[in-house]
Amino acid sequence: MPEKTPDRTIFSLLEVSQSIQKSLAERYTSAYWIKAEMNKLNYYSHSGHCYPELLDKADGKVVAQIKSNLWKDDYQRINESFLQILKEPLKDGIKILFLGKIGYDPVYGLSIRILDIDVSYTLGDIEKEKMETIHRLKTEDLFNQNKRTLLPLLPQRIAIISVESSKGYADFMEVLTHNAWNYRFFHMLFPSLLQGDKAVATIIDQLNKIRKVIHHFDLVAIVRGGGGDVGLSCYNHYDLAKAIAEFPIPVITGIGHATNETVCEMISYQNAITPTKIAEYLIQQFHNYSQPVEKAREKIISFSRDLLETEKTAIAHEVKVFRSATGRLLQGHRSAIREEIIGIQGNVKIFVKTQRDQLLESKNIIRKSVQTILHENKSKIEEKSKSLLPRLLRYINDHNNLIVQFEKDVKNLSPENVLRRGYSITMLNGKSVKNSGELKVGDKIETLLFLGEVESEIIKVIPPKRDE
Repeated sequence: MPEKTPDRTIFSLLEVSQSIQKSLAERYTSAYWIKAEMNKLNYYSHSGHCYPELLDKADGKVVAQIKSNLWKDDYQRINESFLQILKEPLKDGIKILFLGKIGYDPVYGLSIRILDIDVSYTLGDIEKEKMETIHRLKTEDLFNQNKRTLLPLLPQRIAIISVESSKGYADFMEVLTHNAWNYRFFHMLFPSLLQGDKAVATIIDQLNKIRKVIHHFDLVAIVRGGGGDVGLSCYNHYDLAKAIAEFPIPVITGIGHATNETVCEMISYQNAITPTKIAEYLIQQFHNYSQPVEKAREKIISFSRDLLETEKTAIAHEVKVFRSATGRLLQGHRSAIREEIIGIQGNVKIFVKTQRDQLLESKNIIRKSVQTILHENKSKIEEKSKSLLPRLLRYINDHNNLIVQFEKDVKNLSPENVLRRGYSITMLNGKSVKNSGELKVGDKIETLLFLGEVESEIIKVIPPKRDE
């Protein structure tokens, strides 16, 4: 009961709160359909309850805000509907049309209990975002920009945006690296979230990293799998679609779903419903190159064999004709050659006989001339010989005495006679030592004597005097 004084009535906070609670309960007796933006879901996993934060905006400004609650059973039912129809869970940042009952609690204040959510309303909003993204990309002439990039004849170097632990990535790598034709690909993983609100920023961040080293790659593959059709609304986001459209090399997508195509898939260079199909697409590019090459190789081999066989037959025919022609030619000239040989032999014999006769005649003439000269100069030669003989004998005798003296000197200077007189020869490493400067302490030397040899070790070396 309120407290009364002579001049006023005083209510407790609980009384005021209970009055508000009663007034609202009497005024808002039924549930209402309300549209709002669910800024935060505020899901608590331990209890299963949600406490969504609801907003209403006008010109980008918040004009209304209220708390709400979504109890566990209602949340599970509504979330299941979202997953079945939207292929997306109930999440932050979506617009909803919900059935709510307004209530007031003295402790927790004003709130709205969410009883149900019209999934079709949210679906329309998501589809609206998709259409707006498509319209903006076409208006900015970006919708087909990535499709106009050039895919190399052999797209071998692949930058992959995926999650290393995802099944889709594993399937993609299995098909790519274990293909039956042993095609080899270079690939590098750029890890990223691939679904949910944060996927947009992380995928764009990885695209920016790839752009910095873009000269190492031929294309980018965005590979996602194992998650069904859940969480794909991020691929309708304008910022992500624009980043893919403007990327300077082809971007191919395989995000693993078979429902409505997302904007990112529409604007990518090539799209497939699964990562496996994308891997098969890349392998097919190698096929498109290798098959014509293989056919050309086979055609070249076949043509070469035919050409060789034709030329072989032609050469065999030419050889046969050549043998026949040369045989006839040789046979025709053999007789002429034989006659020429006989003629040459006869001419040679005549020439040799003529030369022999001329030589004999010249020999006789020379002999007679020499005899005549000797006879005419016989007395002079005898007189000259008598005068030269004594001088020659004297010359021989003098040089004979000189040679005898040389022999005596050589014998006296021989190493044997030198050693016999008491001298010795010092040897270091097989060479005679002439100067003490050639030796050092510790050297082992050999001393040759007239009788025997002595091995010694140097313990002291006296340098030679300067004037030596």
